Amino acid sequence: MPLDKRTKEEIIKKYQLGDKDTGSVEVQVALLTERLKRLAGHLKEHKKDNHSRFGLLKMVNRRRRLLHYLSFYDKDRYTKLVKKLGLKNSKNK
Repeated sequence: MPLDKRTKEEIIKKYQLGDKDTGSVEVQVALLTERLKRLAGHLKEHKKDNHSRFGLLKMVNRRRRLLHYLSFYDKDRYTKLVKKLGLKNSKNK
């Protein structure tokens, strides 16, 4: 489920590192998290929508890879982001 422009701008402003930052790991993970929440809601209503379920799995894996990258290079930013988004910390680092 695509995000509308206003929601996307709000998320970017909340998680950006600088004034013109739109592509940092924090912003990408926050946008993916919001899209995942919306898609999960869609799949609760449409249980047989396997094409969207496949897209959900791809997005989950993309977010997982981004979080792994961030945890490897900057653990402080990783822990702040996980707490801010309310994600479960699957790795005890």
